[in-house]
Amino acid sequence: MHSLGRRSDHKPGRREARRGRFRGAVRLASAGLTAAAVARELRRPHAERTWHGRVANVPYDFRRPTLARVRQTFWAPDNPHLLVPHAFGVGWSINLGRLARVAREVAQAGHRDSGSR
Repeated sequence: MHSLGRRSDHKPGRREARRGRFRGAVRLASAGLTAAAVARELRRPHAERTWHGRVANVPYDFRRPTLARVRQTFWAPDNPHLLVPHAFGVGWSINLGRLARVAREVAQAGHRDSGSR
C-alpha cells in the first residue's frame, strides 16, 4: 500500500533516522528536566514551594496557568525577548506579539527601502 508516494515497507533513511534520534533526545531531556524541577520543589519544605523557577538554567512553571500569564507568554509585543518561559511546563515559548512586531518592522523597512529606489 502506498502512503504519500512511499511503499509501506519503506525503511527510514539516514535523515529520518537522525531526526528520530534527535526527537528522542529532546523528549528524554524534557522528561529529565521536568523530573529535576519537580524533585527540586518536593525537596523544599511545603511552605517554601513556589512551583516555578529554573533548573539547569531552564525555566519551569507548574503553577495553574492564568489567562494573564498565558497572554503575557504568547502576546507581549513590548517584551524585547522572542523566547519567553512557558506559562506552564518546562522550557520556552515564542512570544508571538514580539514576532509580529519584528516582522511588521522588517516589512516596513523593506517597503521604505524599495520605495526609495
